[in-house]
Amino acid sequence: MTMENLFRLVDQDQDFFQRKWTLVNGPVIVGAGPSGLATAACLKEQGVPFVVLERTDCIASLWQKRTYDRLKLHLPKQFCQLPKLPFPEDFPEYPTKRQFIDYLESYAKHFDINPKFNECVQSARYDETSGFWRVKTIVTSGSNKTEFEYVCRSLVVATGENAGCVLPDIEGLSEFGGEVIHACDYKSGEKFKGQKVLVVGCGNSGMEVSFDLCNHNASPSMVVRSSVHVLPREIFGKSTFELAVLMMKWLPLWLVDKLMLILAWLMLGNIEKYGLKRPSTGPLELKNTKGKTPVLDIGALEKIRSGDINVVPGIKRFSRGQVELVNGEKLDIDSVVLATGYRSNVPSWLQEGEFFTKNGYPKASFPHG
Repeated sequence: MTMENLFRLVDQDQDFFQRKWTLVNGPVIVGAGPSGLATAACLKEQGVPFVVLERTDCIASLWQKRTYDRLKLHLPKQFCQLPKLPFPEDFPEYPTKRQFIDYLESYAKHFDINPKFNECVQSARYDETSGFWRVKTIVTSGSNKTEFEYVCRSLVVATGENAGCVLPDIEGLSEFGGEVIHACDYKSGEKFKGQKVLVVGCGNSGMEVSFDLCNHNASPSMVVRSSVHVLPREIFGKSTFELAVLMMKWLPLWLVDKLMLILAWLMLGNIEKYGLKRPSTGPLELKNTKGKTPVLDIGALEKIRSGDINVVPGIKRFSRGQVELVNGEKLDIDSVVLATGYRSNVPSWLQEGEFFTKNGYPKASFPHG
């Protein structure tokens, strides 16, 4: 039956044999990050063949290439380990970036997962007539680029929700003249020592970049344009996330949100007086519906209280060496870090409208997504 369908596919596409292609007797997994590796390991255990495609030259490329040096896991390790192989016993509760990468590399080695590196998926579409997925890639080898196609029965989308950077279009930014980088290219505050740095965005990246800049004797101003949930990383010595998971076993989501906010208020006090306005939707509901993660505070709030991190409102425009804010205030600045977030890249290559929204999030809510 499979061969008959394959011939149908060939009949439909006259250019099929002119391209390099292969039939995969199992799923194609797009992405060699934690989710792609976990899926591959589980398939391996079941004896199911698969192919993992990865656009860069390494596993977990977002962790290896797009994260700052001081990054640690925001959640305790038991919530971040992959199936069938826990973290080493001697790892701390919140592993460092390097420890997490080492763990992922040893995980791939342990399960003998060998992704096809430098293969960027251009498109994937389901051919209803033949019942096959057609996954087209561009393979990069040095300066050579080759088109390739995988034909398979099933497809696993494991590119995550942070595959692409969000770069805002802000008036006058091109005239600013100083250094402008996205948070994905920020490694350390060392090179910003003594500088006035505008950090655009107040999510986990914005907070941590501002905190790191303070620790390297820079003067950060953090732009807080919209509302944000800030929660302590731990409540009474227990992980906030762990506490939320525990409560959700017994209580409805709205009640867990209310209790989390009460506990956050007890631990952090009123954060609105520092220019951090909370959204009307609770932190867990907001994550589930909009994909917006609450900020887990690891020290930035203390720097905001002391005035080391200056919280400012939205930006009106940039000019040479300066930024004008929506309240009319003007600040002299040396550099800009755009902590403006990330987005899924699924809409750019998956030619299918049933499963994902135009923003790249699953249409069906958790756990059916």
